[in-house]
Parts: sequence; C-alpha cells; structure tokens
Amino acid sequence: MLTLGELAALLLAFGACAWLWHAHGVHEHALRLVREACQREDVLLLDDNVAFRRLRLQRDRRGQLRLAREYAFEFTVTGEQRHNGRIVLFGRQPALIELAPHPFREPAETAEATQERVINLDEWRRRHPPQER
Repeated sequence: MLTLGELAALLLAFGACAWLWHAHGVHEHALRLVREACQREDVLLLDDNVAFRRLRLQRDRRGQLRLAREYAFEFTVTGEQRHNGRIVLFGRQPALIELAPHPFREPAETAEATQERVINLDEWRRRHPPQER
C-alpha cells in the first residue's frame, strides 16, 4: 500500500512529466509557426530550431496577465549573416513573432523584364540627339 507521502511524490512526478510533454508540444508548435513566418518573409530558418528562452507572466492584448513562453531562433537572408528572431506564445496562441532588422532580397526577375531594362545605345542616341549649347 502507498503512503500519503509516496502518493504525493508520485503525483508530483506525474505532473512534472505531463508538464514536460505539454511543453514539448508547444515547442513543436512554435517551430511550425516560425517556419511559416520565415517562409512568408522569404528568409531561411537556420538550424531548423527554436530555443526556449524564458517563461514569465505577461499581459495580453486585453490586459490580462498570462503565462508566456518565449523562444529564440536565428535566420539568414544571404546565407552569410545570422540574424536573431523571437516568438512569444500564450499557450499555443502566438502573441508575437519578431525578426531582427535584416536586408531584403530583390525579387527574382524574369528574362523578359531583364530584356526590357537593356538599352540599345544606337537607338537611344537617335531618340536623344545631343543639344547644342
């Protein structure tokens, strides 16, 4: 038969395991949200990972105190520089996904758009004769 102290220790261990299991699920959800945000912003998530930073009480949009988990991650635009980002979750709801200031890629041009930007010098000179001073 279990004593009351053993039962309390067993319940505490069970509660800790349940908390860790839930935290792992929230971590995976945060990673999925960050992947989607990086894809929308056309940046590359580095290491395919988010790292737990802290657990704290924070006010939500309605001003209520809630338990917030903050995860950090790194991303790149050019492949040379690493930039920091963070995501804050209230439970499984994203409160904030923030990317550090970073350079933007120029949109990929089609062959037609590149051809339109090429200037034929002889044709340009015919249309723009030199002005006499």
